[in-house]
Amino acid sequence: MTDNLWGYHPASGHTAGINLIGFKVDAMDGTIGKVDKHSDDVSSAYLVVDTGVWILGKHVLLPAGTVKHVDAENKRISVDLTKEQIKDSPEFDKDKRIGDTAYHDQLSEHYGRHRRT
Repeated sequence: MTDNLWGYHPASGHTAGINLIGFKVDAMDGTIGKVDKHSDDVSSAYLVVDTGVWILGKHVLLPAGTVKHVDAENKRISVDLTKEQIKDSPEFDKDKRIGDTAYHDQLSEHYGRHRRT
């Protein structure tokens, strides 16, 4: 993953401003769902992924730094996490402010444990 967990890596192929809603999201070991919401905000870019029936309709927030590759032509995003790492992530709470410092820190701690160097 990148040094900046909350920003897209330049080699990911992400272009700021592209609408990623509906893109399929692939973990290292299989498809996990579709992008329901996303943000390109500097220092807090993320994807909210609807996992559908895979983990009973759970929504997860993935920091942009977990994105390995964006394939705009085929509407697919690859992330540098396994399904288990995503399944164990804190559940996305749509009523919480994504910019909430405590929630942001909780996500940083969880995904920071899975960073590859």
